[in-house]
Amino acid sequence: MTISPTLQRYMADKGIQYDLIQHEPAMTSLGTAHAGHIPRDSMAKGVMLSDGQRYMLAVMPASHHLRLSDLKTELGQEMRLASEDEIVEVFRDCDRGAIPPVGSCYGLNVIIENDMDRQRDIYFEGGDHATLVHMKAEDFARLNPQAQHGSFSEPMY
Repeated sequence: MTISPTLQRYMADKGIQYDLIQHEPAMTSLGTAHAGHIPRDSMAKGVMLSDGQRYMLAVMPASHHLRLSDLKTELGQEMRLASEDEIVEVFRDCDRGAIPPVGSCYGLNVIIENDMDRQRDIYFEGGDHATLVHMKAEDFARLNPQAQHGSFSEPMY
């Protein structure tokens, strides 16, 4: 697998310019950034969440971890991390743990960490653990046009 067919069709429909970068398989977003030789702040990761009735995707740099309390403040409601089974159900054409931070093509609402707005280039896993998608930040914004932006994560170190 390279990138998910759902993501590939969505990017084609929107006329998004992107490059694919092959790298040694990695199982974490930080490991992927390292394997791809890219800045970890430019590596976007998605975390799927649930409020019990609907799902959404929180997108942040690989160098950050999610703060659910801050997310609650941003959204005005509590969210929990989605289970592996829930994630697999939504991202059916992606390898486990390699979900793209593009919720729009999977019917998910999206919130993007403000720190992502500082990046000129964005990299992310497109559905497997050995292929990175690279694009300009403006194109990434076009992939999640209705995304909310907020501050809900912090650097790991």
